[in-house]
Amino acid sequence: MVYNLENLEAINIYKLMSNLVVPRPIAWISTKSKDNILNLAPFSYFTPLSSNPPTFIVSIGHKANGNPKDTLKNLRETKLCSISIANIDLTQQMHNSAQPLEYENSEFETFNIQTNQLDNTYPPIPKDVKVAFLGYYYKEVDLDDSKTIPVIVKIDKVYVDDSLINDKEKLRLNKTDPIARVGASYYELGKEIKFD
Repeated sequence: MVYNLENLEAINIYKLMSNLVVPRPIAWISTKSKDNILNLAPFSYFTPLSSNPPTFIVSIGHKANGNPKDTLKNLRETKLCSISIANIDLTQQMHNSAQPLEYENSEFETFNIQTNQLDNTYPPIPKDVKVAFLGYYYKEVDLDDSKTIPVIVKIDKVYVDDSLINDKEKLRLNKTDPIARVGASYYELGKEIKFD
């Protein structure tokens, strides 16, 4: 069957894309407000964009009332962010942080998520995260009539837990255990396929 997207409602286009472009990595983004309130939220419309310059793109929607989500508001105002890749052990905390909260409430505090301050310039990441990218708001992509805002984030620093480093000089890394998104569900990566 061929679906003509011009004839589908937005929710059904989303269902097709989120179920068929898989698995999608999840950017667990921490930001700070102008009043130093920590925000933490996961986004699965996320991917590396370029390694030179090192950038990611993440699509951020709006709240039910039409206001920008807290992550987008903070990125526009304070610019800095930390993007964690949640591992399997952190699935519940990551899922909790997706719940809508009032702007003045921190997901770290509300859901008792402990922090790890890697660098005083950037917002902290959740404790026990093994991979994180520290960077800043670079620019937005204007998509006519879109309800989501694609944001390009430029990366300054990368954190890799020592347990994942096999060879520091050649940057050989052990397999991580990231959470992936398929449709509305979370998945862990399956069997590795190797070629000689």
